[in-house]
Amino acid sequence: MGRVDGKVVVITGAARGMGRNHAVRLAEEGADLILLDACAPMEPVPYAMPGLDELKVTARLVEKAGRRAFFRQADVRDRAGLKEAIDAGVEALGGLDVVVANAGVLVYGTWDSITEEGWDTTVDIDLKGVFNTCQLALPHLLARGGHPSIINISSAAGVKGQPLTLPYTAAKWGVTGLTAALANELADQQVRVNSIHPTGVPTGIDVPEFHALLAEKPHLAAIYQNAIPVTRVDLDDISNAVVFLASDESRYVTGLQFKVDAGVGIR
Repeated sequence: MGRVDGKVVVITGAARGMGRNHAVRLAEEGADLILLDACAPMEPVPYAMPGLDELKVTARLVEKAGRRAFFRQADVRDRAGLKEAIDAGVEALGGLDVVVANAGVLVYGTWDSITEEGWDTTVDIDLKGVFNTCQLALPHLLARGGHPSIINISSAAGVKGQPLTLPYTAAKWGVTGLTAALANELADQQVRVNSIHPTGVPTGIDVPEFHALLAEKPHLAAIYQNAIPVTRVDLDDISNAVVFLASDESRYVTGLQFKVDAGVGIR
């Protein structure tokens, strides 16, 4: 029997990277998955976004693990489309127990190079998108009962002043605050709300320009250095935290800032 056997989980940003890995790990532990992703280009995000074919790959991997998968193209900024996708997934799979608000983008640059479009796109996806996901999924969680779990993927940048990524850092701090506030508001209804704060993770997104920018500003490099001497953690390190928070092992854990960050947050 798996650690989340029979639970239904919705994941945003599920087409690749952490979202895909979370989906597969949860399926291996017995969950059925509602897989959502925008699957569309997003200006001015400086890297290629996944397509629908990649979301279909995630669904096939879930099914290969022996679980059911419902997938739908949905942008977390589009409340009507997101609601339709969540509602359809819940109808198809019979309920909802866990939310993993994972969708996010990164725009980087010095303070004077960040555009209004870059700021708005990042905050709309990384913060407002998390709120939209939580708010639209909550009626289904409450209808299901038990010990529902909301897992918001923040970042190490959500607990420290990470430079050169101002919109991202601001949005991830917002996710941290949103999570704590929701945890307080929903505790009496047995809904657990926690955030996960990864350090660097190999998601397949290549941003050489950012590394070049950081190399030009070596006085800022120490802020990005993990205390444990690794440059990145593995996808499974983050997914293991997701599985724990999705499972009943954490049924009385709420309001937690779960740092899977190799100690970068204590630097």
